[in-house]
Amino acid sequence: MADNLTNRDRGRIRATGWGVDVHPRSRVGNTGGGPGADVSGEALMLQLTPQSRIFLAVEPIDFRAGIDRLAAFCRERLAQNPLEGAVYVFRNRRSTALKVLFYDGQGFWLCTKRLSQGRFQWWPRTQTTAWRLSARELPILLWNGHPQAAHMAEDWRQVA
Repeated sequence: MADNLTNRDRGRIRATGWGVDVHPRSRVGNTGGGPGADVSGEALMLQLTPQSRIFLAVEPIDFRAGIDRLAAFCRERLAQNPLEGAVYVFRNRRSTALKVLFYDGQGFWLCTKRLSQGRFQWWPRTQTTAWRLSARELPILLWNGHPQAAHMAEDWRQVA
């Protein structure tokens, strides 16, 4: 929505010490449609492809854990090397928050999502320590959905 006095977008802020208006979404990555941009030309922080390996730690973790302890958990309990580029998702005991650990080749990303109200409705119950999730199921889980109840088409199917 434009401000009548200045004809600027109210979502934009004047960066301190800078002579231009900066939109919050334009501060990350390349927005010119080059490498690192999605189909709309907007910047991407993390890109998931159908080949992305995503693992959910079945048992809850202590949410005081940081990058180093979560990476050690991946190595010791999940028998996975966190430096190989897979995405690891953890939940707290009350199922009110998730942590996502990811190594992009330069360093680790640690993202947290905490629900304002309620709990995450779905989490796998299995005897194994990790549950494999597809790249298209992760956004459903992050939006507090049930990935298995989404009734999506198969990942790969024969065309002809």
